[in-house]
Amino acid sequence: MTQVTSIDAEPREDFGKNPARRMRRAGQIPGVVYGGGGPSIPVVVDPKKISAILHSEAGHNAIFTLEIRGKAPARVMLRDWQVDPIHGDLLHVDMVRVARDTKLKVRVPIHVTGEPKGVKVQGGIFEFLLREVVVECLPDEIPDSVTIDVTELLIGKNLRVSDLPLGPNVKILTDPGRVVAHVVVLKVVEEKPAEVVEAAP
Repeated sequence: MTQVTSIDAEPREDFGKNPARRMRRAGQIPGVVYGGGGPSIPVVVDPKKISAILHSEAGHNAIFTLEIRGKAPARVMLRDWQVDPIHGDLLHVDMVRVARDTKLKVRVPIHVTGEPKGVKVQGGIFEFLLREVVVECLPDEIPDSVTIDVTELLIGKNLRVSDLPLGPNVKILTDPGRVVAHVVVLKVVEEKPAEVVEAAP
């Protein structure tokens, strides 16, 4: 896991579309934190800091400390967020409290490394089919990503979820038989000759 980040938040007392618009014009967005046996608390946060977490190495799986004015700090992670479909700006964010001793189900991205021999030597086509996997583990053991080496992959061979190198404390929930990547033969499509249309007499 990447280092925990701390984000400041203000309790939110105004609700509705108009107050939300005013918040966004002031460079803030509405949000809410809930779960973990605690009350649901509406807050106002800086969208730039939320965006920085989303674009960090851990992404939406990052765990950070939410410092709410007048409240006890809470360890949280992003649960959901809304984005403006036109401008791409964050509009709202949901955060959930995280307990160190409670396992979480999260999606972890898959990265590949190496150049398959089936491509380099045999002239095949590499296909990366599954780009994330669902795992269950304690919050402090969530991997930022899982990397698999595809160098030895030959034509007709594949790598499956069961081949992913994850630690003993990380349980994979995705079907272990699903194909992550494989190398296939390049299919050549033969062009049919154009039909000759005879001119009418």
